[in-house]
Amino acid sequence: MVILGIDPGLRSIGYGLINSVNNTIKAITSGNFSINPRLSFPERLKNIYDNIQNLLDDYNPDVMAIENVFVNKNAKVSLKLGHARGVIILAVVNRGIPVAEYSPREIKQSIVGVGRASKQQVQAMVLNILNLHNKTLQVDEADGLAVAICHEFKKKKYGV
Repeated sequence: MVILGIDPGLRSIGYGLINSVNNTIKAITSGNFSINPRLSFPERLKNIYDNIQNLLDDYNPDVMAIENVFVNKNAKVSLKLGHARGVIILAVVNRGIPVAEYSPREIKQSIVGVGRASKQQVQAMVLNILNLHNKTLQVDEADGLAVAICHEFKKKKYGV
């Protein structure tokens, strides 16, 4: 099963694709794409949509897992992030791909065992789980992989 994990953002979208076969998780690819802040907001949403379409074309995942929006102190930022998530979800659902959503706390709990884990702890555990000891991951990239791994762990545990 190929799982696409997405860490949504307004400036950068982190993603990670993993393959789960016979209780073994392997990284397929990961990265992030930056959103040009000079573009108008609608153009940025289109850019996000186009990048997600390219990922779907290239890797044809079986499922996508995405991080839920946390409520930011700035309501305007939370609203815009919700728009970005909506565009991502729409792109995936239009392809008939199921979507799972997880809170930041759920993801950290699943990966590190602590819901308030730091970004560095998540990054270290992602590298360990995927046996990528000689690789350096950007924060958004590690978060994208963490979302995908979280889904795999939840699927095994709860049949999600």
